[in-house]
Amino acid sequence: MGRVVYSPPQIPMKIRIERLPHAKDIPLPSYITPYSSGVDLRSAIDCTLKKGEIKVIPCGIKIAIPPGYEGQVRARSGLASKGIIVPNAPGTIDADYRGEVKVILANIGEEDFQIKRGDRIAQLVLARVERIEWEEGNLDETERGECGFGHSGLE
Repeated sequence: MGRVVYSPPQIPMKIRIERLPHAKDIPLPSYITPYSSGVDLRSAIDCTLKKGEIKVIPCGIKIAIPPGYEGQVRARSGLASKGIIVPNAPGTIDADYRGEVKVILANIGEEDFQIKRGDRIAQLVLARVERIEWEEGNLDETERGECGFGHSGLE
């Protein structure tokens, strides 16, 4: 098997970011590997996320997402394997939001979980979104039709 050589698929999009005073010493969100889909968001606080608890964790940054895009906040797989999830995943950061980026975390694990200031707590993926305009009328028929949840079986 040949060696894979990294070549960036495109020129990175520039996104304006503002570090808040309580996070001046925390690294900016960054890609951990050359092929990472998202940048890792970091906690701006120390806290304990107790078993069964949900908390909003500030990241100490504000960002300006361009129109036509959204920021999708997702769980990190390493944390999710310990029961630390983003319950509204993917959480959405709209293009016109200019407040502090915060992550909703839930502990569905068996033990309390310590979060230290600067820890990577979630990932942020930038995704294109389309605007829709409703066109009222009858829908086309499909083979699936109105079959909903579980329509294809459990296996």
